[in-house]
Amino acid sequence: TKWFDTNYHYIVPEIATGTEFALNPEKVLAELKETQHQRINARPVLIGPITFLALSKAVDGANAPIARLDELIPLYAQLLGLLAEAGAGWVQLDEPVLVTDILDNGPELAEHTYTALGAHRERPAIFVATYFGGLDAAMPALARTPIEAIGIDLVAGEAPSAAAVPGLADKTVVAGIVDGRNIWRTDLEAALGRLTDLSNTAKSVAVSTSCSTLHVPYSLTAETDIDDRLRSWLSFGAEKVTEVVTLAQALHGGPDTVALAIEASRAAISSRAADPRLCDGQIRARIDSIATSGSRRGSAEVRRATQAARLNLPPLPTTTIGSYPQTSAIRKARAALRAGEIGQDEYTRQMRAEIAAVITLQEELGLDVLVHGEPERNDMVQYFAEQLNGFFATANGWVQSYGTRCVRPPILYGDVSRPHPMTVDWTTYAQSLTDKPVKGMLTGPVTILAWSFVRDDQPLADTANQIALAIRDETVDLESAGIAIIQVDEPALRELLPLRSADKADYLAWAVAAFRLATSGVSDSTQIHTHLCYSEFGEVIGAIADLDADVTSIEAARSHMEVLDDLNAIGFGSSVGPGVYDIHSPRIPAAAEIAELLRSALKAVPAERLWVNPDCGLKTRSSAEVSGSLRNLVIAAERARAEG
Repeated sequence: TKWFDTNYHYIVPEIATGTEFALNPEKVLAELKETQHQRINARPVLIGPITFLALSKAVDGANAPIARLDELIPLYAQLLGLLAEAGAGWVQLDEPVLVTDILDNGPELAEHTYTALGAHRERPAIFVATYFGGLDAAMPALARTPIEAIGIDLVAGEAPSAAAVPGLADKTVVAGIVDGRNIWRTDLEAALGRLTDLSNTAKSVAVSTSCSTLHVPYSLTAETDIDDRLRSWLSFGAEKVTEVVTLAQALHGGPDTVALAIEASRAAISSRAADPRLCDGQIRARIDSIATSGSRRGSAEVRRATQAARLNLPPLPTTTIGSYPQTSAIRKARAALRAGEIGQDEYTRQMRAEIAAVITLQEELGLDVLVHGEPERNDMVQYFAEQLNGFFATANGWVQSYGTRCVRPPILYGDVSRPHPMTVDWTTYAQSLTDKPVKGMLTGPVTILAWSFVRDDQPLADTANQIALAIRDETVDLESAGIAIIQVDEPALRELLPLRSADKADYLAWAVAAFRLATSGVSDSTQIHTHLCYSEFGEVIGAIADLDADVTSIEAARSHMEVLDDLNAIGFGSSVGPGVYDIHSPRIPAAAEIAELLRSALKAVPAERLWVNPDCGLKTRSSAEVSGSLRNLVIAAERARAEG
């Protein structure tokens, strides 16, 4: 699942009643030894015990894992002793869960845990790091413990005052003043002012990034095709390290020691603020106009009747989510176009051949609503970013998502607009090959926002509305070209949910408003679909209903359709397509297995509102896996219709 509100993934530990904790220190000790051999003064970094248990999952009827904290603390104490013996002067324990309200008693647990760990004499100095939000009530709790350093995120939170947080006089505060999650250059002058104020609060202040630089690309030096003005606004991982060093020099030696760096920072900040690409009055006026006139279509009942008459689909219509396998031939053609080895006409010819093959496959399988397969798309966000004003797509700005999988988030630096249609030609070509409806496939504004590096000079809601306006124009063009069904995917709706409950309602309000802005420009006879995945939907289930899509396809196979009960509990009345098989597995599900899931779904959703589809897109599966699975999906749907 996702690491807090980032696009980084982690494996969730599962803890049963019979799970026994035991220490295995070999990996961390070996890594420490390796750095020592290279004469690196390294600080081991470990997830803290509170965060480890708070993010773990109870299984087989076990109590919440956090209840077992006292079993884990002695093992951490033992590990600290081993690290001290191995020569570690410091150890960093990451406790980002303390900036959230996941735990009702986070501050109390923090004081309990770090009083216990700090009491051990044979240990390295302890640095408790927090990030992704303000530490708030947990700050004084940690300050009362005998640890040596506390890390705070000054990008997402505020600096503590000596009056509000007694106990910092004997602590080092590690000030996360350089943004570790975004790629904008730090305003060194403003940052130095905040650091100077903070230095009056604590024993000492160490300058740092707000979190790990895992979340940003390695270095700007790899980007050669970028205009000088935009480059001057940016700071990737290596550049952020330089900013940290520069600020530390200024804090301890005075600003005159880094006068040139401060002047360069000042010039870059001024250049960015004055750039005309950051403010397009026409875009802002259009958004205000639509907001004033409203962004609603007819009622769900009216739309359902109008669309049923137009589409004439059978009960339990079958479809897929969007993407089909990205074959080596597709990737080779895209690389050849990028390298100039083939022209746009030849690339279009090859992509059309791929589209035709996908349409033929779907017709042979007997699917009811088709897709074009998205062979032309390198990524569901980058594809659109490359065609929208206000975005820059990097050449080498790779960021780890999990394991060896990396993504290349585009940079959203200015006001967003659509200079030309982005998907109409591909979609209408696919529609010309079949009499069955072909879905137009778009990525929603919140997901584009979540999977990009976003400008930090205006509210996210304003930026989301600009993206929504561009998507809205695309939906209108698709409708005008005869496309009867348009899908606007929002897999990241849950991902951007704020970490504190008090902030969630405001986020969901503007996220829903952006989606509705994007999808309300078409007539009632055009069917709007959305797709959500990668999520635990409980906290956003009401927002899913508020999106007001005509059909919502949703990841459900692994949860055995539990999400349908959640939707029913809030009176969800639109059509829904719960995923009937898990596309993340290469296993081909049997028709009987899918039919059984459909029977379960039909207990919660009437046949006239139930769609049949996989969990997610098929981009990562092989052609054989796709054909076998979809064949069984169609067979299962036919059985369910016959039984109904």
